[in-house]
Amino acid sequence: MMIDVFHIALTIAQVFLALAMACSSVRLFIGPRAQDRVVALDAFYVNAMLLLLTFGIRTGSNLYFEVALVIALLGFVGTVALAKFLMRGEVIE
Repeated sequence: MMIDVFHIALTIAQVFLALAMACSSVRLFIGPRAQDRVVALDAFYVNAMLLLLTFGIRTGSNLYFEVALVIALLGFVGTVALAKFLMRGEVIE
């Protein structure tokens, strides 16, 4: 009984995360400003990371958790680089 509720909750969470990724990708493609696109990209990678974590919880595999950690690190660095580029016009000084 409890395991069924857990799997249903995981499925609902995965569906909502996929919908959030779809909404982020719409904002990523239509903009209208570059700042909106950076925020949408940030939301997209966070949702992708959380979706991978839910897959990892479902399957019990450690590989999903490691990939989610790599996505989090690369996404953070990418967001910082894009924000610095939008503020100053250059990434490396």
